Amino acid sequence: TIRLVVNATGVTGGGSADAVTPKDIDELTTYLTDSEPRVIVLSKEYDFTESDGTESGTACASWGTGAACQRIIQDDCGSSTKETGTWFKAARTPIDVGSNKTILGVGSKGAIKGKGLRMKGSNVIIQNIEIKDLNHEYVWGGDALSFAGADLVWVDHVTTSRPGRQHYVFGFEPSKRITLSNNFVNGNSTYSTGCDGYHYWTFEMVGEDDQITMKNNYVYKTAARGPALSGATLLHAVNNVWSDTNGHVIEGGEATARGIFEGNAFINVKKLVSDYKGRLFSSPDATTNAQCKSALGRACEVNVFEDTTDDFKYTDTTFFDDFKGLDIASAAAASKIKTSSSPDASSKSAGETAEKAEAAPSSTPVGSTPAAPEATEAAAKPGSGSGSIALYGHCGGQGYSGATACSSGKCEVVNERYSQCV
Repeated sequence: TIRLVVNATGVTGGGSADAVTPKDIDELTTYLTDSEPRVIVLSKEYDFTESDGTESGTACASWGTGAACQRIIQDDCGSSTKETGTWFKAARTPIDVGSNKTILGVGSKGAIKGKGLRMKGSNVIIQNIEIKDLNHEYVWGGDALSFAGADLVWVDHVTTSRPGRQHYVFGFEPSKRITLSNNFVNGNSTYSTGCDGYHYWTFEMVGEDDQITMKNNYVYKTAARGPALSGATLLHAVNNVWSDTNGHVIEGGEATARGIFEGNAFINVKKLVSDYKGRLFSSPDATTNAQCKSALGRACEVNVFEDTTDDFKYTDTTFFDDFKGLDIASAAAASKIKTSSSPDASSKSAGETAEKAEAAPSSTPVGSTPAAPEATEAAAKPGSGSGSIALYGHCGGQGYSGATACSSGKCEVVNERYSQCV
């Protein structure tokens, strides 16, 4: 019997439940949505694209009529060109993931195509999979990962590619203790609002009382909403890389949003902040960053910039008390993040390459302001370098310092950022 041991603070997913490998998309859907604690192993691509057929309707050419321009699915096109489009139905309705689930890819094989996942429950781990190709010609074609009233969710080493709308979307219902770590947001798109291959819709955060940590993520070739920090979201963004942004990174239309950005690398970013009304601390210098001790228990790390000249000096500390009592992610110097190697080809779908992706985050799953997963699915505590790792466990990669011996199988390199016992 295959069992997965998860050693992460707070989040356990399916825990020690027997691992199951779905034979097809129907069985995968059942495992994801039922009330049983489950460890769901994805050892192949599950293609939902044509599972619900197609539908046709009005699509507006709001950003241009060129072949590379996204269309938007809506009835009223106003002054924009009105067209008739056809899209796949499956991608527009996500799978509602039940509580107490671990979704784990095997090597580089685990993928969900043409269908997104929505978290509405609690205690969910999603690791080492790709979610891709959700009607990416059409805005409102589908979101890759969405959250609506979720709690204690850890998304780690996940690649998202070519959604119709958002890579990540947090709805109005509060989602607490959410950690996004070591993920690759691949914005390289055939269709886009700029008609130029840069995906616009990246992170939508509009929750009424969300707690989100972003750490060690790599965001590539996007145009905006990276994030759209709105609602009453409390965000800690640490040691992420934004590379090749031809629009802006941060936006948000509500004064109740709050965010600390520290130890990040911004590479070839045209504009850092646009039309943001919330409170923001951007860790501008060592002296100012000492104030973080009241919120994080330590000074903040400065951000670093390359081919990025936009001003990023925001020093609002009036929301720091909101971090008290929460588990706080650790931070490395941004210079270490910036000089890491880029995601390799095995972490991208369809052979796409990140042509200008000069840097990448380290791969150690880390703590979260809300969720605090400080470990991987290793039986030994990360950093100890001893013990053994269960089958399908994380056993190596950039920044990993835990045990590397596998109790079953052997430690195989999936990509530069992630190795797994298989």
